Amino acid sequence: MATVLLIGTLDTKGPETAYLRDYVRQLGCATLVLDSGILGEAVGIQADFTRAQVAIAAGTSIDALRNAGTRGKAVEGMLKGVRKMTLELLAAGKIHGVVALGGAEGSVLAAAAMKELPIGFPKLIVSPIASGQRKFAPFVGTRDVMVMHSIVDILGLNPISRTVFESAAAAIAGMAKAYELSGRGLPTANPSDTRKAIAATMLGNTTKPLMRVRPCVEAMDMDFVIFHANGVGGVAMEELIAQGQFAAVLDFTLSEIAGQIAGGFHVGGAGRMDAAAQSGVPQVIVPGCLDFIVFGAKHEVPDHLKDRPMYYHNPEFTLVRVTPEEQIAATQFLLEKLNQSTGPVTVIVPTQGASVMDIEGGAFYLPELNRQCWDILKNGLKVGIRYREVDAHINSDAFADVVFEELKQILT
Repeated sequence: MATVLLIGTLDTKGPETAYLRDYVRQLGCATLVLDSGILGEAVGIQADFTRAQVAIAAGTSIDALRNAGTRGKAVEGMLKGVRKMTLELLAAGKIHGVVALGGAEGSVLAAAAMKELPIGFPKLIVSPIASGQRKFAPFVGTRDVMVMHSIVDILGLNPISRTVFESAAAAIAGMAKAYELSGRGLPTANPSDTRKAIAATMLGNTTKPLMRVRPCVEAMDMDFVIFHANGVGGVAMEELIAQGQFAAVLDFTLSEIAGQIAGGFHVGGAGRMDAAAQSGVPQVIVPGCLDFIVFGAKHEVPDHLKDRPMYYHNPEFTLVRVTPEEQIAATQFLLEKLNQSTGPVTVIVPTQGASVMDIEGGAFYLPELNRQCWDILKNGLKVGIRYREVDAHINSDAFADVVFEELKQILT
């Protein structure tokens, strides 16, 4: 029987967690309840793993956490125990899904464990903060955490909260049953499936060429795993590269490097491109989308950037051109990462433009600056890295075809 772990601060969310637990049981799953609360005592429910046990798992005691001085310090200590116990239950094969009801504190505590669970393992947070008005990164990280808006705060049972909790119970019960039956996990649902996979990066800016390359890769009996280069996708790709999930990397869209240099939403972090360099996995690199950073709606662009060229991507996102100094710095960042590579690398440059707006008449078109950046790469790459320029735009079929040919070559 599939078993669902429920994580909750039972001093404030006890009756609500009990309702969710009972409904999960009605749907045919066993349950375990872990109390992540700190200050009070469990109300209306008995935990299978008490807060005292969780604190001990964190290497401390519940009394010590209660006297930590600040709420934040106490939560930091408790989340270590929540994470440790959840991972131990997973390793022992005792759970097939995890769900939590929580406000800000309860969601952070549960997310500490969920963000460490493998891709494919069912994980669900039900919270009033899942409204889109708050950043999701603390609760999702780079994992496939499902986040459900509770609509009302999680205090008391009423027609709205019961409806939401029952939907959450149905979701986690269904996922947990499916997980138990399939035994799935990385790298594939079928352990006998030995298909290799290629990782790639993409944005709406570069969808067209990746769509052209994808069927060609799949015709080679390989999977094509595409990550959205939005500051999370690239980081997730890095983690999976480090785990040995990919036979090669097609890093086609480097907006996260531009973000790392100049800011905005798509910030890839200082470790972007490190995993491939260190692992030696073959890489085909296209310096696409190094010319812009990403913000929200036009009125949300910071005042000090509003005099720059912009591109209206959609009602929720505005692309802002980087300065020449920023584009050069992003290119130098890329060069440094490539020169650290321990495996085969091919760099392919589209000389007619490297983003949708980088075209004659386009908002970001600066061909002299591009030439300067391409020369930085061409002249600075270490011996052994293949460099190729293609007289085409990044979104042209001709360029996509060359990229695929180079990808095939680097795999042989």
